[in-house]
Amino acid sequence: MTASYGFHATMTARPGKGDQLVDFLLASPSLTNEDCVVFLIGRSAADSDVVHVTEGWTTEEAHHRFFATDEAQALVNRLQPLLAGEPAYLDEVPIGGKAAI
Repeated sequence: MTASYGFHATMTARPGKGDQLVDFLLASPSLTNEDCVVFLIGRSAADSDVVHVTEGWTTEEAHHRFFATDEAQALVNRLQPLLAGEPAYLDEVPIGGKAAI
C-alpha cells in the first residue's frame, strides 16, 4: 500500500509533558488503521517538549474519514491538555523514501 497524502505536525507539550505526549501519540489508533501507512514520532534534539509527527495515508479522503470519527475526535480532545499551544501542520504529497525504526 502506498501513501498519496501526508502531513507533518509539530506539537509543543506543556513544560515537562513531552514524555506523556509521546506516549499518547504512540498509542494512537492511527497505528492500527490500514489506511495510515506511515506514522512516525520524533522529538527535537534541543527541546524534548517539541514533538514531530509524520503521517502518510493511502488517500486524503481516508485521512479525513478517520479524523471525522467520534474516536478520533475524542483523542484530539484528550490531546489538548498536553499541548502548550496549537500544533503547526504542513501537508504534503508523499513521493518516496524509506523508514526503518
